[in-house]
Amino acid sequence: MLAALVLGMAGCSRRGEGPLPIALIGEKTALQANGPRISPAAQMVRGATVEGLVGFDAGGHIVPALADRWIITDDGESYIFRLRDGTWPGGARITAETAAAALRKALAQIKGTALGLDLAAIEQVRVMADRVIEIDLSAPAPDLLTLLAQPELGLPYARSGAGPMAVVRKEDATIFSLIPPEERGLAPPENFKRRARPLVINFAPAVSAVKRFNDGDADVVLGGRIDSLPLASATPLSRGNIQLDPVIGMFGLLVDVETGFLAEAPNREALALAIDRDAMIAAFNIGGWQPTTRVVSSGLVDDPGTVGERWMGVAMEQRRALAAELVTRYKATGKGAPVLRIAAPDGPGSRIVLDRLATDFDAIGMLVVRVGENKPADLRLVDATARYGRATWFLNQLACSVHKAACSAAGDALLASARKAKDARERAALLGDAEAQITAANAFIPIARPMRWSLVRSGVTGFAPNPWGWHPLPPLAMLAR
Repeated sequence: MLAALVLGMAGCSRRGEGPLPIALIGEKTALQANGPRISPAAQMVRGATVEGLVGFDAGGHIVPALADRWIITDDGESYIFRLRDGTWPGGARITAETAAAALRKALAQIKGTALGLDLAAIEQVRVMADRVIEIDLSAPAPDLLTLLAQPELGLPYARSGAGPMAVVRKEDATIFSLIPPEERGLAPPENFKRRARPLVINFAPAVSAVKRFNDGDADVVLGGRIDSLPLASATPLSRGNIQLDPVIGMFGLLVDVETGFLAEAPNREALALAIDRDAMIAAFNIGGWQPTTRVVSSGLVDDPGTVGERWMGVAMEQRRALAAELVTRYKATGKGAPVLRIAAPDGPGSRIVLDRLATDFDAIGMLVVRVGENKPADLRLVDATARYGRATWFLNQLACSVHKAACSAAGDALLASARKAKDARERAALLGDAEAQITAANAFIPIARPMRWSLVRSGVTGFAPNPWGWHPLPPLAMLAR
């Protein structure tokens, strides 16, 4: 009965009415996931059910959530939030005391992660009045609101989130519905009952999610990444409904062990030299997707431009000759041809990447063995979108406190100084120096910017491509006026 119901819903949603069937790429365990490191599917669930002080709209812009307004002091070192007049689950009033306690707990949970470093400028969370809290910073943090909107910064009360959505689990699907505003202590928006619609979500592997879309059982597919990208263009129906997000971030190889051939930075650089990034991009046939050799995406607001693309003007043959010489020297010590275990998710896109890497590394005398994404490995394929558009996000991913293998202590020290710098020029200069040191360590081998895709049928409202590759569920649950 549920399968028939969802199929009927697909037709309704294309007319802009009725429940909206969505296929979300990921495991159903996302419904129980919690903690500082959760999957993309779990982030989407948490973002829909556990509000933070602020949130995202469909376009990735900051919107009120538990806080209905805020001000930033002139020096940028204090953010003052006024909480909305409403209730937690169970009917208790939302107060500054309870919200501040939840925020402090959330910050404690992400300590030691890259997101924790992104928020390291927070010195204290203070209660100023019954519904007013203040966040004091050690240095300006221009992207603090964007960081506070991350799902890990959702604020639960008595282990439950304040919405805005509630979840009902079915055997074959999960129903996400907007909690009526009056149950949250809020005044309902105009025509809420007519405009609100439930989302019928199926958690599925990418191949099943795309099949559901092509069969008419889903009007939206969310959570597409490079590993599943070829599936999105496998049929004319899905190909005509692809939405690509203009994201920045890190797509490349992360050094997981600093032993054997990978013990020396020049040897790790040999791998970066050997990769034919243009050929890899061409294998996907996606227009506008550009390769990169930089750890940090170019063109960011705090990029001083002191670090550019590597090996500009050096032909691929020359680069591979230099890399092959380093491999030959390693073999001369009697250790044999280096064999690299590369961990990567399963999927046709991953297979394309690994096939290209195998060809590239074979050209310099190295062998590649693919292992599962959660297995022990020498290198790990990383595919991560930036949480905000500054160099600090990229460099924090490679900080020694986050990832020890082949990290740069010198770069780490410069990065720590940059976090404390209050002068924008000094901060940019320190970040440029930190990037140079971290790049030279070759703990991360960049290939290109990441890619995020969705399938969205014509007529679906509440979806918009955005720079974070993040598509919140609540906007999809509200029909256009």
